[in-house]
Amino acid sequence: MAKRAKAVICREWNKPVVVEEVEIESPRRGEVMIKLAACGVCHSDLSATNGTIPLPPPLVLGHEGAGHVVEVGEGVSDFAVGDTVVVSWVAICGRCRYCVMGRPALCDNAQKAALTLPDGTRRIKDKSGKELNHFAGVAVMAEYATLPRENVVKIESTIPLDKAALVGCAVMTGVGAALNTAKVEAGSSCVVFGAGGIGLNVIQGCALAGAEKIIAIDTADKKLELAQQFGATHVINPKQEPNGDPVGKVMLMTGGGADYAFECIGMGSTIAQAYNSVRKGGTAVVVGVSKATDTVTLGAFMIPFLEKTLVGSMYGSARPSIDFPRLLNLYKAHRLKLDELVSATYKIEDVNQAFADMQMGVNARGVIVF
Repeated sequence: MAKRAKAVICREWNKPVVVEEVEIESPRRGEVMIKLAACGVCHSDLSATNGTIPLPPPLVLGHEGAGHVVEVGEGVSDFAVGDTVVVSWVAICGRCRYCVMGRPALCDNAQKAALTLPDGTRRIKDKSGKELNHFAGVAVMAEYATLPRENVVKIESTIPLDKAALVGCAVMTGVGAALNTAKVEAGSSCVVFGAGGIGLNVIQGCALAGAEKIIAIDTADKKLELAQQFGATHVINPKQEPNGDPVGKVMLMTGGGADYAFECIGMGSTIAQAYNSVRKGGTAVVVGVSKATDTVTLGAFMIPFLEKTLVGSMYGSARPSIDFPRLLNLYKAHRLKLDELVSATYKIEDVNQAFADMQMGVNARGVIVF
């Protein structure tokens, strides 16, 4: 049965988002409907409101959610009403070359489902009956969502859902960049550009891997304080460095360059700094999403002589059905910090305040609780 629900909608770029009542269609074959308990407020959602991620309005936001199954569609046998789930914003088909290669984060479905479900349909309508776009194909900044069963992962019912929701994006993306993409080695040195929600999770991913030196870089001292709570051993504020460039200090701290660098901001200039911060043969991982018009400038002559690797990390190279439970097991064992990530919770009506707090660097992570 279709559900009436409050949802956060971007109606126009560079304008405050609005909360409206919408209609969520019942699940079709192979789909489930979930009632959201919590949704993280991610910088990617903000980027969709200002055109950095150029998805056209009207757009229902949200991609980092957790809740309970309330309805299952025809042919769904592995989920039942009442199951506790975390949302994966990458729909995994299990059949394309990337899924078969064991790299489901690169699934061809992920390329299709930016505004709609993978089959190209929309399941949300506003009061006038107009269909609304689904951010990241999931649109979970709403009280209900209808999704392909491939977009949800069953978890233990005892996990607090305001914490579990974060595994669906920030934690998976950050920790996964360190453990899955870079495969950080014990005893290594790491530098992380940006100590927001993603950067903090890269930091704790490096700590989980046993990195000996973890350098956090950010222009906000409050974020650098948080970075130390999540495992950073050293911090740098670029504002205090010559020309605002921290690379020289990283070189001094690491004796010639870090083994791994992670760019979690999404700017061509800081991607270049990350690349320049690693030693010969080191690896620079780009996690942040830049503007479509941004570019990276690197000196071409030395590239073959340095043998550095520059690689992107899509969703922490996630395998959601494997990685989500593993991350939550680490949380249960008090080895993964989720409680500390949730700095503030908000009602859905306070979403603009949540975005404002995120921009001011007030929170490690803000979470909307339904």
